[in-house]
Amino acid sequence: MAQNHSFDIVSEIDFQEADNAVNQAIKEINQRYDLKDSHTQLELNKKEKFVLINTKDDYSLKASIDILETKFIRRGISVKALDIGEPEQAASGRLRLRIQLKNGISKENSKIITKMIKDSKLKVNAQIQDEQIRVSAPKIDDLQAVIKMIKEADLNFPTQFVNMK
Repeated sequence: MAQNHSFDIVSEIDFQEADNAVNQAIKEINQRYDLKDSHTQLELNKKEKFVLINTKDDYSLKASIDILETKFIRRGISVKALDIGEPEQAASGRLRLRIQLKNGISKENSKIITKMIKDSKLKVNAQIQDEQIRVSAPKIDDLQAVIKMIKEADLNFPTQFVNMK
């Protein structure tokens, strides 16, 4: 029986959970005594996949990032999905920070993963398909070894494993 088993390696964000995390962060920021007069604003742009923070000073910016990361973790979204940019000056001496949300595996990251799989000498086949990687093999044990290897690797982006067949 020469049936091949397969799964896909993806890097996806559940934007409903991200929206919930941003809303919870806004509530906490508005309730915290040390951030009440900072008039901090958080905004999630689902279309362009980023979070925008607008606040009065460096302290409230760092506190807002910390709160946002905590809410993302509680919602099951990896902090590795957040690409925090550099703060820039906005109107009236305020600070603005754009946090890009990583969704999908880039070509460079796909090449890193496929190279890891090929270097492992397992009898598996890895194919890059748009923003995901399909891994197939005749033995399920080989696929499980690949999953374990990817989970243990220190990648700078989150990975999920879907469509196990």
